[in-house]
Amino acid sequence: MTDLTIEVPLDMAGMRLDQALAELFSDYSRSKLQTWVKAGRVQVNGKSLKPKDKLEGGEFITLDAEPEVVIDAKPENIPLDIIYEDDHILILNKPAGLVVHPAIGNWSGTLLNALLHHAPLLETLPRAGIVHRIDKDTSGLLMVAKTLQAHNHLTEQLQAREIHREYQAVTHNRMIAGGTIDEPIGRHPTDRLRYAVRDNGKEAVTHYRVITRFKRHTHIQVKLETGRTHQIRVHMAHVRFPLLGDQLYSGRFQLPADCSEEFEKVLRSFKRQALHAAKLGLIHPATDEYMEWEQPLPADMVNLLAALAQNDEEQR
Repeated sequence: MTDLTIEVPLDMAGMRLDQALAELFSDYSRSKLQTWVKAGRVQVNGKSLKPKDKLEGGEFITLDAEPEVVIDAKPENIPLDIIYEDDHILILNKPAGLVVHPAIGNWSGTLLNALLHHAPLLETLPRAGIVHRIDKDTSGLLMVAKTLQAHNHLTEQLQAREIHREYQAVTHNRMIAGGTIDEPIGRHPTDRLRYAVRDNGKEAVTHYRVITRFKRHTHIQVKLETGRTHQIRVHMAHVRFPLLGDQLYSGRFQLPADCSEEFEKVLRSFKRQALHAAKLGLIHPATDEYMEWEQPLPADMVNLLAALAQNDEEQR
């Protein structure tokens, strides 16, 4: 059984119990919630109410929920690089190349399939507990909830912009200084695979600073204030610093002038966007303690940075 307790917001005053439940416990169907109300599994300040009873706001609703399967994907024995795990959350280091959710073209072999094998009860959680996603070819830290309470708690933190997410990236072109990009992002008007800065898009804010300047590239740190799809990739391309290796947003591949044969080989062989989720911080959903994890750059990005430094040295 899963006991969930939520305080009714004051702006829900006058709302019927069944309507409030549908908003507060949106991971469950309305029919399931009504069944639980009638069975006495919903308590409002310790009392059972009828579905049509009105709320005043400020009450505490406790739901005694039955876990039910909401995921139809199959478990697969795919290795996971787990950084931290307890009864409530799981933090893992996703390798580049691993798809997070099943979708057209990738119905198996995803992180979700791997999680179902590692912790079968995740089949009762939305998206198997995956609270946020990173792109297939982005590496780094990802958080997973192991209970519905944890899932709701972490989702609320994301919406309130309380999750700390820090990335490292390598861009084309030499950057003079860091800055902030505050530009809305939406679907590209003609290419459904891409996103773009658009006036009618959703708010998106990206902060970035320089770590190392190379002759024609820049190693940067990026902090996300919002979490739109492809946000870092879209924003950096918008300010003319597209990520190295990003075949979707960096345009036609171009070699720098006076490029050595060895350096050309390194650049051509780097087939993914140079982006790594390096740091993740959150408030633990059970203990209310702030926790933070940091994951060093993967070998391919370490080698890329070394090659950039060596190429600069050779051209001096």
